[in-house]
Parts: sequence; C-alpha cells; structure tokens
Amino acid sequence: MDEILQIKHALVLKEAKNVFNKVIKEDPIMEGLYMIDAIQRLSIDHLFKEEIQKTLLKQTSIISDFANHLHLSQVALQFRLLRQAGLCAHADIFVNFKDKQGELKEEYREDIKGLVALYEASQLSIEGEDSLDDTGRLSRQLLETWLSKHEDHHEAQVVANALENPLHQSLSRFTNRNIILSSSVVLIRSKRRASFLELAEINFCMISHLNQNELFQVSQWWKEVEVGMEMKFGRMKAVKWYMWPMACLTDPKFSKQRIQLTKSVSLVYIIDDIFDVYGSLDDLTCFTDAVNRWDSTDTVQLPDYMKSCFNLLHNTINELAAKVQLKHGLNPTNTLKKSWAALVNSFLVEARWLNSGELPKAKEYLENGIVSSGVHVVFLHAFFLLLDQNITQQNIAVMDQIPSLSSLVGKILRLCDDLEGDKSDDQNGLDGSYLVCYTKENDGVSVEDAQTHVAHLISNAWKRLNQETLITPSPFPPSFTEFCLNASRMVLLMYSYRRNQSLLNLQEYLKSLLRVDKATYEHIHIPSNPKGQMLS
Repeated sequence: MDEILQIKHALVLKEAKNVFNKVIKEDPIMEGLYMIDAIQRLSIDHLFKEEIQKTLLKQTSIISDFANHLHLSQVALQFRLLRQAGLCAHADIFVNFKDKQGELKEEYREDIKGLVALYEASQLSIEGEDSLDDTGRLSRQLLETWLSKHEDHHEAQVVANALENPLHQSLSRFTNRNIILSSSVVLIRSKRRASFLELAEINFCMISHLNQNELFQVSQWWKEVEVGMEMKFGRMKAVKWYMWPMACLTDPKFSKQRIQLTKSVSLVYIIDDIFDVYGSLDDLTCFTDAVNRWDSTDTVQLPDYMKSCFNLLHNTINELAAKVQLKHGLNPTNTLKKSWAALVNSFLVEARWLNSGELPKAKEYLENGIVSSGVHVVFLHAFFLLLDQNITQQNIAVMDQIPSLSSLVGKILRLCDDLEGDKSDDQNGLDGSYLVCYTKENDGVSVEDAQTHVAHLISNAWKRLNQETLITPSPFPPSFTEFCLNASRMVLLMYSYRRNQSLLNLQEYLKSLLRVDKATYEHIHIPSNPKGQMLS
C-alpha cells in the first residue's frame, strides 16, 4: 500500500482524535454522543475504540439525571449508542415523553428529528419491551404520514432511508454518503467536519485497496482448485462469496480471516447448488453418507464433480484446522466435520421433500431451514478464525451444538429469503417456502396474513438477537458477536436488491464500492445479474 497514504492517514487520525477530545471537554453530555454517531456512520469507529468506550462509560452514570433536560432526539441517541455498546440503557428512559395513557405526547408527534431518532432507538428493543415497540411503530406511522406530504422536503431522503434502512440493521459502509452527511449533526458543523471527512476518505481508500487484494487472492485460489475446472455452475463467483466476509468482518486487521472464511462460504454455495440443481437423489444420498463418515472411498461411484467437491471440502477443513491448531493447540476437525454433516443432512431432507412432492409442516420446514441456511457452518468457521486468548472449553462446547446466535441468524436468513422471494414472485414453491407451508397448513390464511406472520417472526428473532448480543453476558469474544450481528445486517442488504431499484446493477455497485480497477475487474469476473441478487 502507498506509504505516503499511510503517513497521511496517521497524521489525519491524530488530528481527528484531538478534535474528538476537545469536543468532549466542551460538552461532556451530548457533543461526545454526536461525535460517536458521526464516527460510526463514517465507518471509522474501529479507529476510535478506546475513545468511544471511555465516553460511553461516562454516559451510563448520567443518562437518567439528564433525561429531563434533553430533547427527544438526544435521549433516543443516548439510548441507542449505549445499548448497542452493550451498556446499561433502560427503555423506561422515554417515559417523560409520554402522557398518562402511555402514548407519545402531542408536542412530539411533529418532531421529525425526534421521531427518526426514536424509531432508530426502537430497533434495539428486546423481548418484553412492549412500550418501546409500540412507540417505535407509532413513530414509523407518523414519519410515513409526514413523508407522504413532504416528498420534496430537504429531510425527506433522511427520513425515507431511516425507515427503509434503520442504523442498527444496516452496514454503514453500504450507506449513501450524502445521507450520512445529512443525518449526522456533528458533521454539519463546518469547523469540525474536515478532519473526519478526510480521515473517512483515506480510510475508505485503504480498505478498498485491501479488499481488492483479498478478492484477487480468493479468485486466484478458485482458479487453481480442481473443482473450478469441472464445475461450471452459474452462481460460482468469487465476489459473491467474498461479500459476506467483507461485510461481516469489517476491521481491516482480519484480512487473513476474510480470505479463509470466503473458502468456507464458497463451499456452502457449491454444495447447495449440487443438491438444488445438479445431483440425482441417489447420488446426493451417497454424497451425504460420505460426508457423514468423512470417507472419500464412499465417493468412488459418484460423478467427478461430486468427488472434486468432497476433496475440496476435505482440504478446506484441514487447512483451517491446521491453522487453528498451530495458533491455539486445539484441533477443531471433529467439530467442523459434525457441522458439515448436519448441513448436508438438511440439504438431503429438502431434496427428498422435493422428490416426493410433499411439503412438510411449517415448523418442520423452518427447523430444517435454519440448518440448511448454512449459517452455523459459516459461524463455526468464523469462531475458530476469530479465536483469541479468551478461548474456553465452555464456548467451544456451545459452538459444538447450534447456539442461539447461529439459530437466530439462520432463522432471519431463511425467513427473509422466503418473504422477499414471495413478494417479488421469485419463489416457485418447488424447493419449499415457509409461506407455502404455512398457508397450506392453515386453511383460510391469505398471502398478506402469511407475510405479516413471517415479518413478525423476523422481528421477534431480531429482538432475541439483540438480547443475545447486547444484553446477556456472552461466552464469545466481542469480535464474534459483532460478526453475528453484521451477518444479520448483511441478510437484509442482500435481499433488498430484489426491491431496491437503485441497487439493481450489482456489478457497477461492487466496482464502485471496492474501487476495482480494470485489470482486477477482468481477473475476478464480477458477475452481472439483471436482478442484482447474490443469494438464491
């Protein structure tokens, strides 16, 4: 990487940190929160971890004392930043903004900034916080009504984006830059914005360059493996696989982990295609038996592409296991093999459903679909790649099963896939869908009611995910829980391509995001997809 750019990055970072510390001294109550909000929106928060943690810890002791003196938007921002950092923040902090009936007071129903901040805060609710949920729904209704009457207002884009892509469920790197500038209070102040904007631009360039190199290495790896010459499946594109690790492991220091994890993600896609499209039921059964016994001799009678796939799976797991054992003295092969066996078993269940023409009960479909989503396999690989000195037999034992983190994200992925596919008429029902199973099982239920039911299940899964990652003490390192949250955020982004017309041209979007030059672009072959879908 350009040494001059690195030097400039260090100098601008020092200047930005000086500004941050000066702002904190000027107003320790709110200015620090505005600054943290801006830093997070600009995707440079990994550079300010200590400053952010120190500032937020001070906030926990004053949140109740100052709530009576702050605007709705300020209290909502304070609540959101504290809760997303895993610090104490109670939903009853909003009681002062409600009347005796528990409804939002009339004077706040036209406070657009306050309503946006309140809606953003409500996305971090957990099970049992019904009052916060109700307030969030009301704020959304009020904002939608306002937006229908003020489409040309200068804040209309900010409001629309908050409703479509709330911060807690979004990845800041994928957010429109103009919206970032419009939404951040502190960046509007000209005397404070220069160093942060410059730092964000330099940081973006450095990370894009790093991502290009990683994607190049992944593409080179794929070209060198035997399976790449024998299997010409349409979905086999390195960029599609790499997008998940790139989005979920945002810290630049995880470069090697992103490359290794992409190999695991690729196998989920490849094996999924084999079961969905290419393999006969007899061959799929033999392939599943081979994976369960972890014996390549069971693949002798299988087509060459299945043999190659099994060998690639075997080599990829051994490669990861060797790295983990070298670093931690722990060989995770058995745990990894168990997770892949569970995945192919779930694929085979779906293949048999398809072959029989009989759909399962909705509950059975979803339980199997959580496993067949591939989430736990990917999470398990990420867990071992992110191991730090806090490794314990306790968290390894938890991961040996399917922990709630994997289950919840798998549920969100499976239901989002089925829901968005149903809305866009992408699902033909042949490979199953929760909505199809649910409507068949419940006579008289309309498509709209089924979609509402699924949306409710997704919302509840997010509440439980918030509880697991932000409230309940976790046996896992912070880097892993953040990875899990980002995976759920990535799910929503992936499926938004089906309905967000501004993102239809995925090819150009990725080129812009990674700032891919012509030579790299020709090497990695970024796919052109008319619907812009990266997942089936």
